[in-house]
Amino acid sequence: MANTPQAEKRIRRNERRAAINKARLSRIRTYVKRVESAIESGQKAEAQAALSAAQPEMMRGVSRGVLHKNTVSRKISRLTKAVASLD
Repeated sequence: MANTPQAEKRIRRNERRAAINKARLSRIRTYVKRVESAIESGQKAEAQAALSAAQPEMMRGVSRGVLHKNTVSRKISRLTKAVASLD
């Protein structure tokens, strides 16, 4: 339980930030799922378009502190490789 007004404010702020970060992460996951579903269906053009839409969204998550830079780089690299292997 918070003992000071500042601690109470911090609790309120943390709850708001957690909700925002959760929404951001959900949005990023949706973009990634679109790429993965296009890869599974074998549609290269659709997968490339989805990947080009997902990359800036993922990097925005890095700049906002939702995801780690290396995690996003690894995911982008793997998705790019998977899209490139489609024929």
